Amino acid sequence: MPNKKPYRIKTISEFHRFRGLPASEHPLISVIDYASIKHSNENNSMSWVLDFYAISLKKSSHTKFKYGHQQCDFDEGSLFFMSPNQVFRVEVDKNHKPVNSGWLLLIHPEFIWGTALAKTIKQYDFFDYAINEALFLSPNEELTINSIVQNIKKEYRTSVDKFSKQIISTHIENLLSYSERFYNRQFVTREKTNHQILERLEKLLTDYFNSDDLIIKGLPSVLYVSEELNVSQSYLGSLLRVQTGQNTQQHIHNKLIEKAKERLSTTDLSISEVAYELGFEHSQSFSKLFKTKTNLSPLEFRHSFN
Repeated sequence: MPNKKPYRIKTISEFHRFRGLPASEHPLISVIDYASIKHSNENNSMSWVLDFYAISLKKSSHTKFKYGHQQCDFDEGSLFFMSPNQVFRVEVDKNHKPVNSGWLLLIHPEFIWGTALAKTIKQYDFFDYAINEALFLSPNEELTINSIVQNIKKEYRTSVDKFSKQIISTHIENLLSYSERFYNRQFVTREKTNHQILERLEKLLTDYFNSDDLIIKGLPSVLYVSEELNVSQSYLGSLLRVQTGQNTQQHIHNKLIEKAKERLSTTDLSISEVAYELGFEHSQSFSKLFKTKTNLSPLEFRHSFN
């Protein structure tokens, strides 16, 4: 039986010890060669929680990566990101000895205290993406990322001085900026898969708005939509912003306004009755949202058809 309680690793030094690695050269940042990480059957299927950031470029035999429901074609490397306190699991095929390559960059939050990065690192949505939403790099992109990581490793291995922290933080910022660019490229180049997600989103919302769920459950939440589509909230929001210029909440609201316009223009229901059908407990809340989106009150919109 797998351990139900996630195993928490608080420090980078502790991670090194647990994985049978040499002592960490810096207590707050480390670049680890995946080939040197030791795996144990005792730890297979175990859940983990780290108290620090982890960025990983991993290549592994006997492991298949998928982008949504589609096999990835950028199979040279897959890059994924984790924030502190996220639960994750690593499963190794017991029938084969894993052959891993790549690197793992660990960054303790204390390392970036007092830097510009401490304020901006939380703006990168991909730290909240699921592993199946990893960034698949082209060979040229992989060279760019690897070069930055090697610069980070080289810097903390040299004599630490008053400039080291800022230089490394700048390298990390560059790594994150390039990753954001490459994710946006992925949203564009994987057009077929992205359109499949958008089509499923459209059907999900249409079915929801045409059912009694609106009255019973109210407006669908971003969490509900992302879980139904089997993608993370952050990933869905990023995809929609790139493809449509709107986030998930705006997309849900636009669908609501479409339904509201239909009911206001094709029925004699009162504003309160329309609001109730659309899952609003108070008609004032519905009227406020409708005017925000259309610059007209529901009544003004209805009168425009007369």
